[in-house]
Amino acid sequence: MSARILVAKPGLDGHDRGAKIVARALRDAGFEVIYTGIRQRIEDIVSIALQEDVAVVGLSILSGAHVALTQRVVDALRAADAGDIAVIVGGTIPQADVPRLLEAGAAAVFPTGTTLEVLVRDVRALTETPTPA
Repeated sequence: MSARILVAKPGLDGHDRGAKIVARALRDAGFEVIYTGIRQRIEDIVSIALQEDVAVVGLSILSGAHVALTQRVVDALRAADAGDIAVIVGGTIPQADVPRLLEAGAAAVFPTGTTLEVLVRDVRALTETPTPA
């Protein structure tokens, strides 16, 4: 069974071409993808993640508020006892902010320019369950 991934656009960011490209690439790679559309509230992203039983929440952020929005999503998932859902972040993210996003709880960060092959590879590695010995 393929991992379920929620692709979400938190905040007021209204541009979603990249999020749609990522959602399609993940779907084409065999993942089950749920796309929320633009301008989603943190509470709604968490609610959908729980309802859809996703393994990963992928945030697409171009607004410059990536650190704050990521922290809010991670905190809200933990508050909902869903801290096991991995949060990944992509979009217009300066390299200098990658460590801050990882400290905020992101499992992976994909700045502009990340290839779809790298994205798919890293998400697959994140969602694969190790086989018991």
